[in-house]
Amino acid sequence: MNTLTYLQGYSNEILSQVDTLIAENRLRSVLEKRYPDLHELRSDKALYDYTIALKNRYIKKSQPLNKVLYDDKITLKKQALGLHSYIAKNHGGKTKSKNEIRISSKLKQVPEPFLRMVVVHELAHLKEKDHNKAFYQLCCHMEGDYHQLEFDLRLWLTMLELENASI
Repeated sequence: MNTLTYLQGYSNEILSQVDTLIAENRLRSVLEKRYPDLHELRSDKALYDYTIALKNRYIKKSQPLNKVLYDDKITLKKQALGLHSYIAKNHGGKTKSKNEIRISSKLKQVPEPFLRMVVVHELAHLKEKDHNKAFYQLCCHMEGDYHQLEFDLRLWLTMLELENASI
């Protein structure tokens, strides 16, 4: 089997199916048939507006977001697609806190459902800090196909990695 960095932890049966798609050179066509269009959210402002719309739809009463942006420093190799950070600063006896979401800039060139899945994941951290059952229930509440989209994004990243390796 190939080294499938983004698919670690999946069953051997699933990895075997992915290997078959790769060996038959069909991975891209299968994914593009399911997700034919890339999203148009290229700027930080567009990403912020998109994220706030999702937040207001599903978790309106959660903590406010101060910043949402694409970040060139987030590397997909470490399996981080986005980051949520909570920053508390104490100035003159007053504590100011900020919630920020940073999404890997590599996700500027993916289908919209993949971006939505990552944004939903990071938004869920506003209510649930850990990756526990409640966290994933919230993700599935905001995006019913959350787990399928996560898997398909991992397939997409695998496809891109294999194509870059063959250049």
